Amino acid sequence: MWSVSAVILALAAFSSADSDSQRPRHDSSLEICILLVYRLPFTPVVLTSLSDKRLFETKRKDQLNALKNLVELNDINQQYKIIDIMLKGLFKVLEDSRQILVAANMQPDDPFPMDDKIKEAYSHVVENTAFFGDVALRFPRIVHHYYDRNADWGGLLRWGLNFCNQTGVFTGGAHQHVLTLMSQELGITEKSADFLNPYRTERDDVLHTAEAFQKILREEEKRRRKEEKRKEIRKGPRISRSRSEL
Repeated sequence: MWSVSAVILALAAFSSADSDSQRPRHDSSLEICILLVYRLPFTPVVLTSLSDKRLFETKRKDQLNALKNLVELNDINQQYKIIDIMLKGLFKVLEDSRQILVAANMQPDDPFPMDDKIKEAYSHVVENTAFFGDVALRFPRIVHHYYDRNADWGGLLRWGLNFCNQTGVFTGGAHQHVLTLMSQELGITEKSADFLNPYRTERDDVLHTAEAFQKILREEEKRRRKEEKRKEIRKGPRISRSRSEL
């Protein structure tokens, strides 16, 4: 599974991309958002039993708080970059976890595993499948942009959904509803007559074509560059010292 070093490399790549566009360091809110969103897929709470769902509920709250910060960025360029890297990591963790569970012949309706490695893989699957559902519902256009082009992700998500639905962890309540809505949003199951993504906004509807989506990305980039130039003007010229003066 992805290690801490892999996450750091992802963060470095993100920072490098920003510097290439002559962007100053991200503000603290963006740094917090990046750390939260990148960290969540890789650090499961590790369930201890199917009957005690308190740890799972705690992790779900952390996930939703992270997404709240991401939504409040209100910057489609940053959201696009963060979700791009996050989804690659999330599906890598999901694939690694599937391999562990399949190798152990672990069925979703089996008694809860006692082996630590299998418990961690089990936790990764239920947490990341739910987390992906949250992301897909809140950022449907961005997620469709990646998910619809990746058949491997489609097969892996279907496996994850089937596993989660048979574990009993999601039985009843809001978390099961997230999986149901996500399945319909992504076309995994047929949309019901009353289907409604409660998080879809008018802005998402504008992004119904790739051309419109790319246009908004370009507009956001222009807006950011103008804002950066204004900041530089307000700061004024900087006084630099020569090496001899130092």
